[in-house]
Amino acid sequence: MTEPRGTLWLIPCPIAEEALATIPEDTRQRMAPITCFLAEELRTARRYLSSLKIFPSIEGLRMEVLDKKTKAHELPGLLRPLHEGKDVGVLSESGCPGVADPGALAVAYAHQHGFGVVPLVGPSSLLLALMASGLNGQRFAFHGYLPIDAQDAAKTIRALEAESRAKQQTQLFIETPYRNNTVFSFLLKNLNPDTWLHVSLNLTGQSQQSKTWRVREWRAQPVEWPKQPAVYAFLAS
Repeated sequence: MTEPRGTLWLIPCPIAEEALATIPEDTRQRMAPITCFLAEELRTARRYLSSLKIFPSIEGLRMEVLDKKTKAHELPGLLRPLHEGKDVGVLSESGCPGVADPGALAVAYAHQHGFGVVPLVGPSSLLLALMASGLNGQRFAFHGYLPIDAQDAAKTIRALEAESRAKQQTQLFIETPYRNNTVFSFLLKNLNPDTWLHVSLNLTGQSQQSKTWRVREWRAQPVEWPKQPAVYAFLAS
């Protein structure tokens, strides 16, 4: 007898809290039949799903944690519904799951065990920032988060700036909001004055900002960034 086969659905979330309208109607409709979800933080996931107003009852949904602490041996239990023929939705805390996000663990498991994987349309801070940067959109690389240690961050930034110069490649990073100013200071301190540096903040939100200046121009006008989701990009000239 053939085993029932569920599908893994990758569900985008708003980048800015007030930007629920960035989730397309088609995405909402395709989410509606799903009753099993994996999320980084259950409280915010429940609040998001409740705000969509597409489920009869949030209490009736099965929700499990999939975060950076999740181990490979836990995946069969978390994704058991797929083996039972049920669909499972993966939620990120912000934007698209699976990109600098533990949802990639569930996606890899699904592929390895022959389950279908369907990404749904929604906001991507990386592409939005790249669009807004004016930097090279044909050759770019995403590096996730910079090292926390200042010396390690400096070494990484300088190495990636050299790569950017050699390949004319835009380098992209993200950071947790409370470290925005720390990361920005690392970039200003270690990049060449003529390198182009872009910052996008709170994309899709009412207070969104996107600005590209040379590093020497940023240094001349110090800025204090608020604790909002940010994307950084640079391109060495």
